[in-house]
Amino acid sequence: MRNPDIIIGPVITEKSYLEQKRGIYTFKVRKSATKPQIKHEIETHFGVKVLNVNTLITKPKDKRVGKYTGKTKTYKKAIVTLAQGSSIEM
Repeated sequence: MRNPDIIIGPVITEKSYLEQKRGIYTFKVRKSATKPQIKHEIETHFGVKVLNVNTLITKPKDKRVGKYTGKTKTYKKAIVTLAQGSSIEM
């Protein structure tokens, strides 16, 4: 089952950028996506071999603008480890 909506986009932070050199990439994915679905989607879309998939759901953080307070949105993050010698061009 191929669903292109599983991967929303890459997570670009200082830490995730440094991990790319070690073959570890971070993606924002759909909350209902499972690890096997994420692995299959990364392998077919980018043509690489995935060794491991770790997932987490971010917690909302309090943000304040003037007197108004709110929370940031939550999302599911997938940390994908690729096989030795594989890389993804972003």
